[in-house]
Amino acid sequence: MFPLRFHPRPRTTRRTVRALLLPLFAGLALAGLPSTTAQATTSLGNGGFEAGSAPTPTPAGWSTYSAANQHTASYTEAGGRSGGHRLSHWSPSAYKVETYQYLSGIANGPWTLTAWVRSSGGQNSAHLALRNCGSAEQRTALPVSTGPWVRIVTSVTVTGNQCTISINSDARAGNWINVDDVTFAPGRTGVPAKGADVSSLPKSEALGGVYRSSGGAAGDGLAILKSHGMNYARLKVWVNPADGWNNKPRVLAMAKRVKAQGMKLLVDFHYSDIWADPGTQSRPAAWAGHDYEQLKADVRTHTHDVMSALKAQGTTPDMVQIGNEINGGMLWPDGATSNWPQLAGLLNAGHDAAKAVSPTTAVALHLAEGGDWDGIRWWFDNAVAQGVRFDVIGLSFYGYWHGTLAELQTTLDGSAARFGKPVFVAETAYPFRLGSKDAHTDIIDQENELIPGYPATPAGQAAWLADITSVVEAVPNGRGLGVFYWEAPWTAVPGNGWDPTDPKSGNGWENQALFGYDDRALPAADWFRHR
Repeated sequence: MFPLRFHPRPRTTRRTVRALLLPLFAGLALAGLPSTTAQATTSLGNGGFEAGSAPTPTPAGWSTYSAANQHTASYTEAGGRSGGHRLSHWSPSAYKVETYQYLSGIANGPWTLTAWVRSSGGQNSAHLALRNCGSAEQRTALPVSTGPWVRIVTSVTVTGNQCTISINSDARAGNWINVDDVTFAPGRTGVPAKGADVSSLPKSEALGGVYRSSGGAAGDGLAILKSHGMNYARLKVWVNPADGWNNKPRVLAMAKRVKAQGMKLLVDFHYSDIWADPGTQSRPAAWAGHDYEQLKADVRTHTHDVMSALKAQGTTPDMVQIGNEINGGMLWPDGATSNWPQLAGLLNAGHDAAKAVSPTTAVALHLAEGGDWDGIRWWFDNAVAQGVRFDVIGLSFYGYWHGTLAELQTTLDGSAARFGKPVFVAETAYPFRLGSKDAHTDIIDQENELIPGYPATPAGQAAWLADITSVVEAVPNGRGLGVFYWEAPWTAVPGNGWDPTDPKSGNGWENQALFGYDDRALPAADWFRHR
């Protein structure tokens, strides 16, 4: 991700918040009814909320618990995802309500709850939960989506042959959720890769950058992220950058630190001296004037050289990217998508060089525009037709440019199914505040650039990262590999700007780091502890 480079045109249309129709009974005819009492069953019933007439206050097979006189905030109504009805939580005043089923006599072991949801956002909490299952309660928040349905999952280990499936809202007046097509089946979910790009960290430290725990103690920025649960680090490698950072020697040094922390390593080959992205794929100066056959040899030699050096020092990458955000190809013009046979040759040169050093290292191809399923499908259809070899699909997804969470889900699900590969979000980020710390204007610095439902606050940043992860975790057949936060430690340190040729350049991303303007780790860093 290049901080000033490719700046997609902001979407000028947003789905407006749907007006939730007020059921005739809400707050009126049923206002005096008590909350219902749970009845144990051996399997989840009425997960589609179709049983019984609608509107109805408590779905058949489910129970309701609420604060006094708030139980009518949970009800079924018309407008299901796949059938005629759905569960909704809504009230014209603040409310707390839980819709749940208690299951007993179920087999011990891992179980997964799946549901399709929508939410207005704005609640203190809106989540699915699995509790009283004999192990720690598991929760997944409902992402903000006022139009399309989004599938989310949560899993738990049942140890006492029982479990309670719970749908919860602690909401402000007018907040709403919709839930439909709930299932509970054996199996486990999770995201194995919970990582961040930390390429800026060593240069920041060399120039005086300070990193603190959430409690304020100064320390190693990488160790602080590891203490929050980060298990994977991403490092970009340039060929011969002007500032001497992010080149082979620097990556080797940083790789040692990553492996010393017990983390896995993703190396991101840009095949450039500077940022490579959908708008810029500049060949290294040393490769200028090389013809296509020589460029293939350059890619092969550079990849093999960096990989061999990493392996020799005991830091073999667990995954590599052959190119960065290569929607339009790489090493232009020879490797542009206007010439797919040549692009395929360059990509395979990188793949084969990496595998020659380490056959077990996964090779990823990384594109931007993660919400554009048509564009991603077109690209990978061409890659497959040209015989491009790869193991994993990585996508950048910045919601203020790349679409909705539902569109990301469509792309991830479609990519995993169509190409039979694991998928991951290779880059995402979100601001914890507006207002730059240095003189350089931030990439996202206006309220109208934010994603509705996700304020530029520490809580909003944390919610965005959690909800991105929920979408990845829900990819069917366990093919959601994980999420990498982009440039978690890139704080505003003089000299560590976006342009390696200009030490006076500023940083347009410091308000999206995982360290605040006081240098302390932000609440979003706790996302690394996700199951």
